[in-house]
Amino acid sequence: MVSRWLVVALVVLAPLAVSASGFTDIGQDIEKETETVVRANGALRMRLEALYNLDLDRGLTPSGQSLFPVPLSDPGGQWLTHADLRLRTDLALIVPEAGMAIHVRIDALDNLALGSQPDGVPSVTTSQRPANQPFVVERAYGQVLTPFGLLAAGRMGNDWGLGMLANGGDCASCDSGDAADRIAFFTPMLGHIWGVAYDFTAIGPTTPRNHPSRVVDVEPSDAVRTFTLAMLRYTSPIARRRRARANRITFEYGAYVSHRRQNLDVPAHYLPTANPTPIDRGQVMSRGFRATATDLWGRLTLPYGRIEVEAAMLFARIEQPSLVPGVELADSYESRQTGLAFESDFGPDHATGGGAWSLGLDGGYASGDPAPGFGALLGARNGGTSAAAPQPGDIDGPQAFAPRDTRVDNFRFHPDYRVDRILFREIIGTVTDAVYIRPHTRFRLASLGPGRLELGVAAIASMAVETASTPGGARGLGVEIDPTLAYITDHGFVASLEYAALFPLAGLDNPLLGLDAKPAQLLRLRLGFNY
Repeated sequence: MVSRWLVVALVVLAPLAVSASGFTDIGQDIEKETETVVRANGALRMRLEALYNLDLDRGLTPSGQSLFPVPLSDPGGQWLTHADLRLRTDLALIVPEAGMAIHVRIDALDNLALGSQPDGVPSVTTSQRPANQPFVVERAYGQVLTPFGLLAAGRMGNDWGLGMLANGGDCASCDSGDAADRIAFFTPMLGHIWGVAYDFTAIGPTTPRNHPSRVVDVEPSDAVRTFTLAMLRYTSPIARRRRARANRITFEYGAYVSHRRQNLDVPAHYLPTANPTPIDRGQVMSRGFRATATDLWGRLTLPYGRIEVEAAMLFARIEQPSLVPGVELADSYESRQTGLAFESDFGPDHATGGGAWSLGLDGGYASGDPAPGFGALLGARNGGTSAAAPQPGDIDGPQAFAPRDTRVDNFRFHPDYRVDRILFREIIGTVTDAVYIRPHTRFRLASLGPGRLELGVAAIASMAVETASTPGGARGLGVEIDPTLAYITDHGFVASLEYAALFPLAGLDNPLLGLDAKPAQLLRLRLGFNY
């Protein structure tokens, strides 16, 4: 549990992005308008999936885990199906004469599994029950232009660079996204955008005040606070396209450093327990947590393509990793993680995105940890617990387990940074403790009415950094082929048929049972109604 907390604390150290699209759009919507306006945009997304053999027919891990859920009535069954829905709306009130804008993001039926709420006995139901949380306000923040720069405050999105580390979850296939309760200030200086932010990352237990809807934090010293400083040289999309048409090269770059700290902690406030634990002075304990994240990003836009790269290093230390008040551990926990992502696209008329074809090569690296398991989804398996030490051959587990192991060094890509459809996205959970290479291409097959029909193909070859992390004890993880057939209109409708075939390698075998991992397949139909 402690190692999970350390990993999560590291990877959510966030840069200064505050809009739906990221740091680079700060204040631009205010400057574009000449009078007060309310804007709305968003998308209705439906996905239908068929999943074949995602447990790879390689049996259970030593801890009794399957690599992916299997049918209840037949553990040897191969097929699972799923369909879900989400309506997302971004609202903006822009008052240019006041130099002010207010932004709100609302998600309705977010990733709701279709058919999951039948009204009555499933076999005779004629309706679906209303969702328990039909609307969720994901973001609400304001911006105002001052003589010295732009001030932003509220709950806002985090997005930076490629989205490898901080990702706002704005892509069509994204399922989560980062948000921060933040006060931030941005100003142009010396040809760059400079920003500084203070985040209310977490507070401890609260108690009601005299007003029934207000509370007060009863232990200020257990609060988690994050400070960030960022610098960016950026060119707008319109300017990039104009320069590309004129056969000019555009180079953009940015960097940030983010520091997080917590002195004391009250674990009883957030740890799940069978019975409620009274929150009193005896539950307060020392923590001594410090973490720093640094990130570099660069993009080179050519007349015929794009090259983009992001690299990050994360450092953390927990002086007292115990979660039990009155019980102290002798050793502190430390972490050093490194991640790198690279993308490229080349083709005719690349600046407008309307070329007849394109091709490119992507790649990535996420540092590993020699502990068994990938440490990608700690707490998400085995009913949400991760207290037991992982065994060799497990797919996941804590990467630190005192006293013999006090380090957590596996870098985790943000789960919304998609590089494949089966291995990292469904089986492991995200890119971590791995190296991958991803060639890809796209062709326009035909122009049909107001849209176009496109065929895209990507191939992903991946291997582990630490062989001890893999279930099979070998470096090779797999080769995956991901073709896509998409119909894209000029008016916002997108229909894509996505297929994936994973051919696993020895790193996913089960040597204890003498079983080789077998291929897996996925078929997904995604419909997008964008407005």
